[in-house]
Amino acid sequence: MAAVLARPRIVRRFRREDDGVAAVEFALVAGPFLFLLFAIIEMAMVFFAGQVLETATSSASRLIMTGQAQSQNFDQTAFKNEICKKTNALMNCAGIAVDVRTYTSFGGASTSKPVSSGTVNYSGMTYSQGAGGDIVVVRAVYEWPVLMPTFGLTIGDLANGKRLLMATAAFRNEPF
Repeated sequence: MAAVLARPRIVRRFRREDDGVAAVEFALVAGPFLFLLFAIIEMAMVFFAGQVLETATSSASRLIMTGQAQSQNFDQTAFKNEICKKTNALMNCAGIAVDVRTYTSFGGASTSKPVSSGTVNYSGMTYSQGAGGDIVVVRAVYEWPVLMPTFGLTIGDLANGKRLLMATAAFRNEPF
């Protein structure tokens, strides 16, 4: 009979004791919370870096559109350096690649990603800034390293696990 009465007392004592409840609850919630926090920070960094690349590409493309790049005899390296001036805080300049092509019409212009089988095709990138009145498409690409490829939820879209950031500017050169 004493054993039967002792059990309810132990159960009541467990319900009253809450000394470690906060620590246990935090331990249960901390992992998913930190994962979500780091995932949000990483996504914000990817979007911010993409916007920085877009702005730098647009700014450098203006040099081609206005004829300044042609008058200064820019080559692919000089044009890439113009983009790098505005992205060097976030991106390694050696990882940025540019592709500048001229087209006869906007309908025939290609703005697709230079990716095949999950890898970037750097060998197909050219530099043709055109003359006054030409249609030009500028593409700048950068392989952004993904820091948190956890649980199969990676934002990487390349075979090496990195995220391809690409900025494109399509315009008609001014008559210079």
